[in-house]
Amino acid sequence: MRQLRLVRNRCPAYHGAVKRVAPGPVIVSFDMGTVVVELNGNELPEGETPLLTWDHRVCALRGEAMAYRTILEMLVRHKIPFEDRAKAYETFPELAPVAPFTPYPHQQQALEAWKKGGMRGVVVLPTGSGKTWLAHLALQHCRRSALVVVPTLDLVSQWASGIERVFGQAPGIIGGGDFEVRPLTVITYDSAIRHMETLGNRFGLIVFDECHHLPSPNYALAARLTLSPFRLGLTATPERSDGGEALLEELVGPVVFSSRVSALAGDVLAPYKTVRVLVDLTPEEVEAYQAARSIYLDFCGSKGVRMSDPDGYRRFLQETARSHAGRAAFDAYLRQRNIPLQSEAKFAELSSLLHRHKGDRIILFTHVNEMAYRIARRYLLPVITHQTPPKERAQILSRFGTGAYPAVVTSRVLNEGVDVPEANVGIVMSGTGSIREHVQRLGRILRRREGKEAVLYEVVARDTHEEGMSRRRTRHEAYRNPNARKRYRPGTA
Repeated sequence: MRQLRLVRNRCPAYHGAVKRVAPGPVIVSFDMGTVVVELNGNELPEGETPLLTWDHRVCALRGEAMAYRTILEMLVRHKIPFEDRAKAYETFPELAPVAPFTPYPHQQQALEAWKKGGMRGVVVLPTGSGKTWLAHLALQHCRRSALVVVPTLDLVSQWASGIERVFGQAPGIIGGGDFEVRPLTVITYDSAIRHMETLGNRFGLIVFDECHHLPSPNYALAARLTLSPFRLGLTATPERSDGGEALLEELVGPVVFSSRVSALAGDVLAPYKTVRVLVDLTPEEVEAYQAARSIYLDFCGSKGVRMSDPDGYRRFLQETARSHAGRAAFDAYLRQRNIPLQSEAKFAELSSLLHRHKGDRIILFTHVNEMAYRIARRYLLPVITHQTPPKERAQILSRFGTGAYPAVVTSRVLNEGVDVPEANVGIVMSGTGSIREHVQRLGRILRRREGKEAVLYEVVARDTHEEGMSRRRTRHEAYRNPNARKRYRPGTA
């Protein structure tokens, strides 16, 4: 504090090193994604300002906007008079739903845990278990202007229609060319980081849907640049490969409630089973696979590259770009990846599954666009990738919902952010070792419906790297649940 006081004494509000004007109330204001604290002759308690630094340009302390609540709590705790000029959000006398609903016990428990945590924190609930309805309960309880931050434009539409249906008022929408701010507003993460410097004081409650995206360096700004004192994070899979989920406590709050897929299956979620189907490559495919994989792995070993490391693939790309041997290793990497993907045994198994589930609603998941389009052409099925225009994508999902399309093929864009309650069969033709990706794919088929039992198949090439990825991505309680009836069976080919 001594060094800080010496700097403060140079400001016009002070006269010399000792004489100064009579203290007035501390003034807290919002400025371009930051909070500014004008001391007006006051001194803050020792050790109470780690979130603030001195800004000589305005002769005041400045910090990230998200420090707003901590600052006000400190001023109240030490009975320091202050004037709050920062917040510009509304407080509603009541935010009553026009379409009341009775929450499930787990939703009520999650709400109470969030309230007990000071209306800050992360709630972990499986896909399909009603995270959106929980947020509606939080909006009712908080009664402040609220911003819902979502990763995709599809989710913007889903949240906006849900808010209008429940509360009888259309929310504002920011993203995809729209920019309308209302007391209840839905925004994409990408738009939030662009506009939060000006909107960061307009909302008392901020809801981060799919909040596992938030710890990335850019998206974290959506939390840092807003002063919202009340925060709710929603996710089914908080874990990140880079360990960034630890940052969620700083940006949103700690995990205040968590429920598992196995605890809700058969009640809130559809009962389900998972089946791993092993298929065999031909002798020629095995020989080509082993030869390509040997070249690829030998190169990685010579360069000390471990693909399992968080930056392993990036390092592999850097090394392969530096020599002819590296480019040969990259070609070998692609071959050993594509041989299992293009195996006729996989397609024979897929034909069998499609026949077995004739009359069901099926989502076929792949990891790469090339395979998605190959499946679509072979079986004359609609396909959705990141290249699919929004209007066409909406049309495909609508027809899938009505049953006009019994199946749809996708790469990775349907892993999250889409509501397809009619789907009851998932077939994973290829994927990564990501636990989150696999749990999200399971979640796409778990929306409860009368008489529905969901089944998720993995079609895996035996004795290839796909077996290892399958084992890694099923290290989740959803696949350890005995009620999931996890099964292994050989392929039909």
